[in-house]
Amino acid sequence: MTMTMTQAAAGRRPGRTAHRWLLAAAVLVLTAMVLLPVAIIVFTAFKPTTEINAFPPTLVPASWTLENFTRIFTDLPFARLFLNSFLFAGGVTLFALTFDSLAAYALARLDFRGNRLLLIAIVASLMIPFQATLIPVYQLVAQLGWVNTFAGLIIPRAADAFGIFFLRQFFVSLPRDLDNAARIDGAGEFRVFRSIILPNAVPALLTLAIFTFVNNWNDLLWPLVFTTTPDMGTITSGLTLLTGPSGIIPYGTMMAGSLIAVLPLAVMFLIMQRRFIESVATTGLK
Repeated sequence: MTMTMTQAAAGRRPGRTAHRWLLAAAVLVLTAMVLLPVAIIVFTAFKPTTEINAFPPTLVPASWTLENFTRIFTDLPFARLFLNSFLFAGGVTLFALTFDSLAAYALARLDFRGNRLLLIAIVASLMIPFQATLIPVYQLVAQLGWVNTFAGLIIPRAADAFGIFFLRQFFVSLPRDLDNAARIDGAGEFRVFRSIILPNAVPALLTLAIFTFVNNWNDLLWPLVFTTTPDMGTITSGLTLLTGPSGIIPYGTMMAGSLIAVLPLAVMFLIMQRRFIESVATTGLK
């Protein structure tokens, strides 16, 4: 009996080993596919122009240079663009967390007439393409005189239907006994929201903050439409202004700017990696 079980286990081991090798190979291939564009950006940023335009192309530069990084600051007001990107993405994130959480609390915890209808309308708005509302929003911003201002960039995005729905679903999962106990002690609705709901919703708030900040930092169309001068643009819109002699695009300079633009997001994710993973896991369990 023991011999038979040992032989069966030994017979299964080669199959398991082969399966693990195939799985490891698949992971390596997928990882290479994901990292290849990043490697191209990094290596191109350190290539001289002659090597970038050479044929056949090469991945690793033969001669390394920092010329592209110096040009990005001379050809563009890059420090200003970097600050604008931070103010734009950070401002939208702060406003979105504030208004989305307040609206989500009302939909999740307060019983009022039309609650369900309002929730359906919010979810339905997620199905409307962003481009369909761009022109009406621009007309409204232009009438308010907010074109080429931070108000025009930030305020139209101060609340988001996805954020409201996401936080509402998380708030619904929290026990209502916490609210009731606070109300018995004399706490008002805003006190319940501030002292009970928000501390227990930190994972969801952090997850939404990361997604909101990254999406707005990387957005190209919105800053292009709502800004008219280079000093009000963001990194993504500013890079589109790069042109060389005879309209030739300086790809090395553009890759250098893209690399600098990615670094804050990479640093932020490395710092918050553990907390971010815990947030996603906790949100899923809720």
